[in-house]
Amino acid sequence: MSKAIRIHANGGPEVLAYEDADPGQPGEGQILIRHTAIGLNFIDVYYRSGLYPPPGGLPLVPGSEAAGVVLALGTGVDWLKPGDRIAYAINVGAYSEQRVIAADRVVKVPDGISDEQAAAMMLKGMTAEYLLRRTFPVKAGDTILYHA
Repeated sequence: MSKAIRIHANGGPEVLAYEDADPGQPGEGQILIRHTAIGLNFIDVYYRSGLYPPPGGLPLVPGSEAAGVVLALGTGVDWLKPGDRIAYAINVGAYSEQRVIAADRVVKVPDGISDEQAAAMMLKGMTAEYLLRRTFPVKAGDTILYHA
């Protein structure tokens, strides 16, 4: 049986419960992964504390980014194989040993990048790319203030 950290009520760290969690089997276009590292983000604390309502409500398995290893493939997934190292940033569920997720939401992790680096860079990296390339395309000579 796999384990996950689940929140049943808002509060401090004491509401984090380490529980059994069956990830199930991957369906069409999905993969089963075993997490090797997860990213920790302020949004996880906001969901836990109740500052922001979590998507789907409670109970909730927090965590928005992680790295791991592919364990099994659902039908239609032909670009990954068991044993591939992957990383992702999607909506909640990373505080788990294993999970099923959509294969099109992961990226392969290249050699030379540790699982810890891959897990920590996904959400923050996508946020930086979005802000600096899409929201306001920064160019030579621009001055920006980056914080948090």
